[in-house]
Formats: sequence, C-alpha cells, structure tokens
Amino acid sequence: MKNRYMPTALLLYLSYVIGGTTSVLIAQNMDYLSLQLHTDNAGVAYVLSGIGIGRLAVLLISGILSDKFGRKPFVFIALGLFIVSYVGILVSPNVAIGFICAVIAGMANSCLDVGSYPALMEAFPSAPGTATILIKAFISGGSFVFPFVTGFIIANNIYWGWSFIFFIVYLFVLGVALLRMPFPNHKIEASDSSAEDATVAAEKRFLSKPNIWIEGVCLIMIGYTSTATFYVVSIWMPKFGAQVAGMDYSVALRLISYYSIGSLISVIITGWMVKALYRQVTFVFVYPLISTICLVLMYCYPTPILCKVASFIIGFTAAGGVLQLALTTMAEFFPRGKGKITGLVYTLSSLATFSTPLITGYLSKTVIADIILFNAVVDACGVIFALIVMFRYKTVFGKTYRFAKKAVSSAPEVSVAAVGAE
Repeated sequence: MKNRYMPTALLLYLSYVIGGTTSVLIAQNMDYLSLQLHTDNAGVAYVLSGIGIGRLAVLLISGILSDKFGRKPFVFIALGLFIVSYVGILVSPNVAIGFICAVIAGMANSCLDVGSYPALMEAFPSAPGTATILIKAFISGGSFVFPFVTGFIIANNIYWGWSFIFFIVYLFVLGVALLRMPFPNHKIEASDSSAEDATVAAEKRFLSKPNIWIEGVCLIMIGYTSTATFYVVSIWMPKFGAQVAGMDYSVALRLISYYSIGSLISVIITGWMVKALYRQVTFVFVYPLISTICLVLMYCYPTPILCKVASFIIGFTAAGGVLQLALTTMAEFFPRGKGKITGLVYTLSSLATFSTPLITGYLSKTVIADIILFNAVVDACGVIFALIVMFRYKTVFGKTYRFAKKAVSSAPEVSVAAVGAE
C-alpha cells in the first residue's frame, strides 16, 4: 500500500538541499561578503562560526519541544528562520549583523533536524535508517549544485546575491507546499516493554562491561573530529585550490562538487556495506585514516589534480557518514543511554561548527595551507580515538572481532535511526 507520507518526505528531503548547506552557501560567496561586511576571510569565517552557536543554543530544547508539540511546527519555524537569515545576510552592513544572521541560520538548522529526522522515522517505521540517511544524499546534492551556480554567476558578472534570492524563494515555495501535507502522529511510540526487552538482549551480548570514560569519551570526541574534518574542507577547499594549488577561482569552486559527489556515492556504498559486509566501527577507523592521508598529501603536494582527487576521497570518507556511524557504534556500547549520549555527540559536533571557523579564520591570516595541516591533525586525533574504540570493541564484544561483519557473531545490530529516536 502506498505510504501517505511520501509527498511530505520528499518535501522534507528537498528542504535539505538548501537548509543543510548554509555554510557552503556563505563560503562560496566569501569574497563578495568580505567586501560587503568590510572585513577579510577571517571575518567571514567568524560569521560562519555563528552557525555552530545557533545550533548549539537550541539543539536540546528544540528536540524536547518537538516531542511535546510535534514535528510540523518546527519544520515551519526552520524554514522561516532560514529566510530571515538569508535576507539578513544580503543586507548586512557589517560583521556583527552578519554573525547574528548566521546564528539564526544555525537555530534554523537545529529546528529542521528535530522536525525532519523524527518525522521521517515515524513516517517509515519499517525502514527508519534508510529514511534518515537519505537526508545526507540531498545535502550532498545541494553542495554539488552550489559551485556551478556560483561559478556561473562569477563568470557572467551577475550580482552575487541572486543565489541567496533564489534560495529564499525556493524555501518559501517549499513552506507553502508543506502547509497541506500530513505529518505522522508523534505521540505513537513503541511500547516500553519491547524497548526494554531489546536493551536487555543487547546487554547480554557483552563479554565485558562498556566504559563510558574510555570508548564513550572517544566516540563523543569523534563527534568533534568527524564534523571538523568535512566542515573545514567544505569552507576552505576552494580558497586552498585557488591560492595554494594555483587554480582559477571559478574552477576551484568545483572542488566542492567533487567533494559532494564523493559524499553522495559514499552514502549509497557505505550504507550497503554496513548492512551486509562490515561492522560500522570499522569505518569509524578506516575512513578518518584515509582522509588524514589525503589531507597530508594535499598539504605536501598541492597540485590541481591532487586537489580534485583528494576532494572526492575526503567527501567519500569524511562526509560519508562517520558521525552517524560513530553514533550507531555508541548505541552498541551503551543501549540504555542512547538519548543522552546522542545529545553529547551532537553537542561536540556543534562545537566543531563553532570553533573551526574561528581557528581556521585566524590561520588564514598567515598561510592558507596551514588550514589543511590543522585539519589533518584534527582528523589524525579522530583516528587515534577510533583505534581505542576498536580495541575496546574486541574486549566488550569478543576476541573474534574482524573487519568482516560475518566474523562478529556477538555484536547486536543497531540502526542510525535507533539512536536518533531516543
């Protein structure tokens, strides 16, 4: 039977084409905003840090209120805040006003998340993991299109603000379309007894008690390192390509498209491999290791070809779901504390979106290449955290752990959606 929420879901996905990539939209227009706000790259990076502050400020409270009042109001609040933010950025006369607009965009992003993720899981209860991971695909799609739009505007000397105006109209039309769309009843939940039975079954698989101060802290910190890695690349890769690798800026903007293609492909391939072949903890270690190597190579040998290849690979590994996979690994270790720990991981993720623009903005005042080196160091820390988690995984779930999923007979299955639903 056809799912009556399919049109609603499609519109929610389409909202992430714009709403999930605000930082990319601002970064793509960094030069123009620098002139309008009477600042430099570091000033625009400071403005970008406001997105993280906005997310952090309302993330937990908006989630609680979404459970109480439903998902639909928060989706509309998000769309409205995005429109206010984009209009504000267009007319901002200085960094202070631009920063406030970025904070509003961050708040909008949190509201969109707490409205859309639960709504999609409730609309497709038999496949909540697939429903939520598709959001990543639409975010990647938006990141892929933006550089071509910006590049076209630059090449034809068109007013840079048209990209913002188009997205304002886009979000308004989405809001009108969503007005009459049905949302699932947020009060319908699984019984407490069934949830308790699942938790007890998961805990019986432990051979050793999980330790929140070891693997717990490491996985929470991966919330920071994984977000920082792809966030820095999405903001600074065009600048690095133009100023360090010697690419024309309109061409360097397309590096984000390569990055987004990698992310989009990764969502499909990684989702399949996690389901059929390998444990998610494997990717939490392997993907940051690969992206760290790419960042180091790009720092040492900044050529246009290497930048293109590295952008794709980093998109595949860093932006392809490491944060989500870390969350599902966390759910395996701590099946009774998924809600609380999910909040901690996303809090560290929000801290990354706040702090990395400030740090990289400062670094941009000296050498742009140092930003890539900084990113490599952060990603390397994530590799170390993941390595500790893998050793602890063997201790908790058994010495038979291998990369191949079929070799792990003792670890429970936990979906991304199971984490987010708590």
